[in-house]
Amino acid sequence: MEKEEIKSSSAKISEDKNKIEFKGKYINVLGRRKTAVAQVRLYKNGKGAIMINEMKLSDYFPTIDYKNIVIKPLQIAGLEKSIDFSVVIKGGGKHSQAEAARHGITVALIAMDKDLRPALKAEGLITRDSRKKERKKPGLKKARRAEQWSKR
Repeated sequence: MEKEEIKSSSAKISEDKNKIEFKGKYINVLGRRKTAVAQVRLYKNGKGAIMINEMKLSDYFPTIDYKNIVIKPLQIAGLEKSIDFSVVIKGGGKHSQAEAARHGITVALIAMDKDLRPALKAEGLITRDSRKKERKKPGLKKARRAEQWSKR
């Protein structure tokens, strides 16, 4: 499990068209996938808002597939409308970023309420997918691809 912290922020609550700032105590955790790292802050007693890199979820991930990946742990826990999340994601592609955010949200939910762990574990959301791209080796064209061998 990732390191979890409970902190307090002094940001104001203000709603622009595309920006929401959160106020109060929060749980801070990390979620990872490939080279994407998501710093997730969970704010209790919220309205269900999810901000990713200071953008709303629907603006940052315009496709429905990525949105579903991110909110899946909330749907399983039944907390879609009662908790706010602020996520800062760096690295990776969009799909890896969505999965890193999902992993971070899952870890934050478990840090908040240990009783959610069995339901999230049954869906396979707790396990961090540790697969990464294999590095290129010297003397080869790619990680494993060698020059074509000719007998004559």
